[in-house]
Amino acid sequence: MERDEELTSVAQAAVRLIEALGIAVPPGGSLTVAGTGIRAITQLTVESLAAMAGAEVLLHVIGDPTQEDAIKAINPVAETLTMYYGEGLERTHTYEAMVQHILAEVMAGKRVVAAFYGHPGVCTYPTHESVRRARAAGLPARMLPAVSAEDCLFADLGVDPEDGGCHSYEATDFVFRRRLIDPLAHLLLWQVGTLGNWTYESNGYDLSSFPNLVDRLARAYPPSHPVTIYEAPFAPTGVARALRVPITSLRAEQMTPASTLYIPPVPPDTSPSIW
Repeated sequence: MERDEELTSVAQAAVRLIEALGIAVPPGGSLTVAGTGIRAITQLTVESLAAMAGAEVLLHVIGDPTQEDAIKAINPVAETLTMYYGEGLERTHTYEAMVQHILAEVMAGKRVVAAFYGHPGVCTYPTHESVRRARAAGLPARMLPAVSAEDCLFADLGVDPEDGGCHSYEATDFVFRRRLIDPLAHLLLWQVGTLGNWTYESNGYDLSSFPNLVDRLARAYPPSHPVTIYEAPFAPTGVARALRVPITSLRAEQMTPASTLYIPPVPPDTSPSIW
């Protein structure tokens, strides 16, 4: 109860700050898409916090009970959209159901906020599609920036993407569409722990395609080149997972659905080519 009261007080302070800065609050019949960051609650921006606190309808896709309780404390009307995930159901169907739910509330004339874990514009189809459809219907829609797993990776691993450039791919897309590899640039592969899967599976994913990923990397980098399996901490006091192994030691069982794979650049004189 004490924590709920503290969160509510913080949310109210955020609303007052937004008002003091003269930032307009969207009217009813509008959509704001916000991100909650990676670390529970602590990475919410003031702007996103104020939007969530002032929403007439607050929908979210978080999937963590602790953070869901915190969001409920910020705004009691909060409700989850995770019920649209179904065992073995293609995620495209889940995403479409989420979009339709969000848009139905906007079309009903409500001031809607849809909050998604991490950055709402990264690997999140329902957010972009909801904004697109709302704008196409002539309704105000915006997306607020947030902290993503990539941001946390740069900070935790000490990576500067400007140093050599940075390529970023969703892992399944990277493998099956054979995206180019520049060994002299940083390479980030998202959603490695769901490689080759298009359905929701609560008990783990079939990673039989994982050797194809290792083979692609082994053709572009020296066999002993180190890569890092990274997972940003979810709890505010948590520690990042950063397992550093050579490419030839990568195994599917090392991955979880939260894993991002980071491949650093190789020294210019050891890079075989651009694939």
